[in-house]
Amino acid sequence: MQGKRILIASDHAGYRMKEYLDSWLRGQGYVVIDVGPSDETPVDYPDKAYLVAQGLYDREADLGILICGTGIGMSIAVNKYNHIRGALVFTPEMAALARSHNNANVLILGGRTTSLETAVKCTETFLNTPFEGGGRHERRVLKTGRMNHDFEK
Repeated sequence: MQGKRILIASDHAGYRMKEYLDSWLRGQGYVVIDVGPSDETPVDYPDKAYLVAQGLYDREADLGILICGTGIGMSIAVNKYNHIRGALVFTPEMAALARSHNNANVLILGGRTTSLETAVKCTETFLNTPFEGGGRHERRVLKTGRMNHDFEK
């Protein structure tokens, strides 16, 4: 996937990992669109999740990466958007399955819960694993895409 465009963002707790991955991605030949923050000043993770979701919706990039302290907040926030399939991963195997089985388009990492070495391995795996498509995986991804609705009493 070299040359692909990647949107990346974090909150203040994920800032160091974001900067590390940004540099690593550029070194691998990816085009990185960093939507912040620019330092460790506290920011609200939903605002950064929105920027990545909007950028993917506008087709500014092919995939996204979000990082917060645990990854949980970013995961909850970004998955509110209909076109997003964000996956919080802790291992390269989870990253591979997120792409191959779930066609995830946003990788979510925990800056306080994942080492930089593991984050790079997860990122590399995520970016290099294609969606298997067809059959049960595609059927399930299509079903989840139709699940964005409110329940009525």
